[in-house]
Amino acid sequence: MNILKELRSKTHERYLGGRDIFKYIGPGLLVTVGFIDPGNWASNFAAGSMFGYALLWVITLSTIMLIILQHNVAHLGIVTGLCLSEAATKYAPKWVSRPVLFTAVIASISTSLAEILGGAIALKMLFDIPIIWGSILTVIFVLIMLFTNSYRRVEKYIIGFVSIIGLSFIYELFLVDIDWPVAAIGWVNPTFPPGSMLIIMSVLGAVVMPHNLFLHSEVIQSREYNKKDEETKKKILKFEFTDTLFSMIVGWAINSAMILLAAATFFAHDKVVDELEQAKSLLEPLLGGSAGVVFAFALLLAGLSSTLTSGMAAGSIFSGMFNESYNAKDIHSQVGIAISLGIALIAIFFIPNAFQGLIISQMILSIQLPFTVFLQVGLTSSKKVMGSYANGKSLSITLYTIAAIVTILNIMLLISAF
Repeated sequence: MNILKELRSKTHERYLGGRDIFKYIGPGLLVTVGFIDPGNWASNFAAGSMFGYALLWVITLSTIMLIILQHNVAHLGIVTGLCLSEAATKYAPKWVSRPVLFTAVIASISTSLAEILGGAIALKMLFDIPIIWGSILTVIFVLIMLFTNSYRRVEKYIIGFVSIIGLSFIYELFLVDIDWPVAAIGWVNPTFPPGSMLIIMSVLGAVVMPHNLFLHSEVIQSREYNKKDEETKKKILKFEFTDTLFSMIVGWAINSAMILLAAATFFAHDKVVDELEQAKSLLEPLLGGSAGVVFAFALLLAGLSSTLTSGMAAGSIFSGMFNESYNAKDIHSQVGIAISLGIALIAIFFIPNAFQGLIISQMILSIQLPFTVFLQVGLTSSKKVMGSYANGKSLSITLYTIAAIVTILNIMLLISAF
């Protein structure tokens, strides 16, 4: 009888464990939205239209980096109950934390610029609304969403947006002829075609985004993950990794689909995409009118949802400087949101080429990224901060190697510029 009870108990635990996974899906998808944003669209379509399948490896490499980094920073949030900005303010010397956090705010502004532009470009495609007015409408919509909705309601909207965007690109892929053997090689074989460094860094910066590291460590708190007993922490860490891995793979698939679509549609016809409106107009004669509408609608959803997450990240970074967690009703979070969205909106008035602005904004993210990663690894490797959950030697080496790779690529970009 005791054995039967034990078996029933274990079966019940497995059942609950499987079902519980769905309760943990969410924070990772919020992060995923950040790297399927309009900046990614611009970088990926430029990569695919200019170099075919050759730069697919950047998506693979950056996604592997992303999984490791995002799990590590979520680990910080779960164990300490602090977001990355709060932890930096509390534990790092001011001469280290302040410059990194200020540059992270700049990176957030750069991100917001790309997201707002994407939404505006989509509104222009669909309704012929001028870019400036489309940008203003995008910001107004996002501010209303951020200041009137809780984490969980925003999260549900964003998960819906991600699903629609993913389905849109799956639909588009069925309309084109992909050279899958060449694509398979492109995913795993690093190449540096002449003139590709700016695009490589833009794709990398568009996937591994500094503001997402701050955002993930913040939104993990919305589940009240920080528990006292060790068994619960271990369980939560396991489910968090499932959420992160699943979400990052979804992002990898969508970003890959963009390059595949651009390579099969534009590169194969010797057409280079240098503006997203052009991408829609080129898709219509090649794939039919419905493909262009699907493209524009998916871009609108990507712009709106990623602007939401960009604003949340900015609020988290700024409020963390004052040892506070993100709260859209708190003045410091509101100031952070206003700085990011407001300055980005003003900058759009002075950008002559929206597409080039998207590309450069992603490059700026890549330049800032090593500073955030070095700060993160320093915190998660500290026993003072993480206790027994501090990074082991091998993980620390892996994380520092990622930061070094990004730094080297940045140096290569600077050399190529001269």
